[in-house]
Formats: sequence, C-alpha cells, structure tokens
Amino acid sequence: MPEIVDDKSQHCIPFLLDRLRVHTERHRGNPSTPPFFIGLNGVQGAGKTVLVSALNDTLRSEPYSLSVVTLSLDDIYLDHVNQVALAQAHPSNPLLQHRGQPSTHDLALGEEVFASLAAERPTAIPQYDKSAFEGQGDRVPKTQWNVVNEAGQEKVKVVIFEGWCVGFRAWNDQTLRAKWEAAVQQKENGKYDGRLGHVKFEDVKAVNDALKQYDALTEWVSSAIGDCPTRSFANIGFLSLRSKLDALIHIDAENPRFVYEWRQEQERTLRAAKGVGMTEEQVNHFVDGYYPSYELFTEPLREGAFKPTPHNPSVSNPDWQGRQLRLVVDRDRRVHKVIRI
Repeated sequence: MPEIVDDKSQHCIPFLLDRLRVHTERHRGNPSTPPFFIGLNGVQGAGKTVLVSALNDTLRSEPYSLSVVTLSLDDIYLDHVNQVALAQAHPSNPLLQHRGQPSTHDLALGEEVFASLAAERPTAIPQYDKSAFEGQGDRVPKTQWNVVNEAGQEKVKVVIFEGWCVGFRAWNDQTLRAKWEAAVQQKENGKYDGRLGHVKFEDVKAVNDALKQYDALTEWVSSAIGDCPTRSFANIGFLSLRSKLDALIHIDAENPRFVYEWRQEQERTLRAAKGVGMTEEQVNHFVDGYYPSYELFTEPLREGAFKPTPHNPSVSNPDWQGRQLRLVVDRDRRVHKVIRI
C-alpha cells in the first residue's frame, strides 16, 4: 500500500487553533467552556485516519494540552443483527444491502454519545469491528469501549467527529429527482462512469429521506424560547437548526473515482493484518453502494456545510463563514488546493 503522507495537518492545525480561539472567546465568562466539536469529512481512504492522529498529537501536546476524543461515524453502525434485518426489510434496494449509507447507523446511540460529551458526563465511546462476519462488520461489545470523563480524568475539551458523510445534507424531493434523472440521461448517452444512474429513484429517495434524520448528529434544535440541546428531534417540532459542529474539515478528491483504489488498498491492509476481509470484487460492490451519495451530496458540501441554502432553509448559521476548510487531494492523497469557506 502506498504511504499516506500527512501534508494536511499543516493546513488544518492553524485553522483549528483559530476556531478554538473564537470558541474560547465566545464562552469567556462562563463557569466552564464546553467541548469544541470538529467535523471531519473525507471519502474512504483519503487519509482521515492519519490526519486525525496528527490532530490528536498536536492538540494534546504543549502548549495546548487539551483532552481529545475521536468519534467515528463508522463506530455507530447498526450491529450485525440489525444491519441484516435492514437489508432483509429492503431486499430490492442495493444501497441498503450492507453498511454505509444513511439508515445503516444507530442515530440514537450517536445522539446519546454527543449529548453526554457536550455535558461532560462519563461517556463510553462506541467501537466497530469492520472485519467481523467476513467483512460485513459488527459492533464491539460495550464492555470493551473506552470510557472518558470518568472521575479523576481530565474532561474532554475537543471532540473530533469523522466520517465519509459527516456534513452531508439531504435534497428536497424535486431537486433529488432532477439530479437522478440527469444521471440516468448521462448513462443512456453513454458518457457516464457514476452509479447514481444505475439505481432506481425510490432506492435513492430512501437514502435521501434517511439522511434528513442525520442532522440530529450535527445540529442542535433551536426554538422560539431558545436553544434546546438535550431534546430529541423525534419528539419536537422545530423552527430552525444551529450547528453542533464548531468547525468542519472536508478532504475532497480531485476525482471521486479514486475512492475505488483507496478502498482496495485499505482492505488489502486489513486482510494482511487480521487475515480476514472482503475480496476485490466485494470491495468494488461495497463502494458501488456508497458512490451515488458522493455524486449527490458532495456539491453542497463544497459550497459550505454551514451555509444557509434555499433547499435547507431551516438551518440558521449567522456566523457560518470561516468555519469550514476544504482540502482537495490528488490520486496520491497530496493536497493540491486549500479553500476556506
């Protein structure tokens, strides 16, 4: 597997330190400054793990000496039994036959962990074993999860929330259909290398509908009487949303097709380390299940996940500018462009 060179932290660390300063100033005078939440989005294999390690090392070191914890979207996948049940409940939808797409995560678990970290309570951080069940994966038993914020421990002050679709936003049905129809037309014209045009609209809509619920992981509900950071989206009607994330880093690929190569490299490494994992054909089929979402949801992320948009008017972020950093990487995962949004 080619070496993943960390040329990203030199751009990300100054950006995050600046946002940390803003965060600290905003809460100056409070009895306690709440944790700083960082979102990290990147296609599979783009180098998120290496970057997370660099961010952890820097923020934990002098002169910052901050307690940092990482929560991966992958670690809140449904357990194997429930993932199988989901696939069986939607036998004709190829996007839901394995983990990955929105609807294959345990959002209630994610909300619980986020709320607990925000309140600085003792929190067990979920873990997931991707090699279990011949690469289908399963959640690690809770008894093996690492617990933070326990008595005698330093309180977590930085939370890194990383995952391939962190920051994605669902489209309205009209826009979704227009994008799907455009992909189908490209496929019929013979000038298409994507996957969106190969799946049925109702299958894509199921994923888009599920994605609407993922705001529960990245947004607080705001009401006419103020912010409500501990109330469930399922139980209240809301007027607007305010981001839980204080900053977002987006590792973007010059060509999204790179994900197939990068994911093959990851799986070869996993097979070499654990002796089990997916075959090359299984990996390609696995990435096929993700690819329609890359086609659909990357565009608005490039424009700015915090930016209020006509298709998502409920998001209210008056201070959205400057909170997102986009790194565009080439086939070798090297940074070619840095954009602050």
